[in-house]
Amino acid sequence: MSKQVKFEESSGNVFEDLNLPDAEELFLKATLGYEVFQIIKDRKWTQTEAANILGVKQPEISRLKNGKFNHYSVERLLTFLTRLKYDIEIRIVPTENQIGEQRIMREEPVSQTT
Repeated sequence: MSKQVKFEESSGNVFEDLNLPDAEELFLKATLGYEVFQIIKDRKWTQTEAANILGVKQPEISRLKNGKFNHYSVERLLTFLTRLKYDIEIRIVPTENQIGEQRIMREEPVSQTT
């Protein structure tokens, strides 16, 4: 005999699902921090190399790797992305919902052939 498993559909923001205060900011930091570390990983940099490029000490990169994004402000994570040669665009548009949302969309680089 199998047990019936109860589940709830996620809102898409685990911090909101856990009813944490500042869920939107926590989600934003987690998304940005993940992007920063993914870029470092994709470029196959050591933590020391990444630290030199981002202008921080190696333990900061270890924190990013371990998902400790609450140690960083959104501004600092955005600065890391610009140091990694990414542009940041912030768009403010009217919402179709009752409450506005924050979204991050990553655009893949277009390969240029000459």
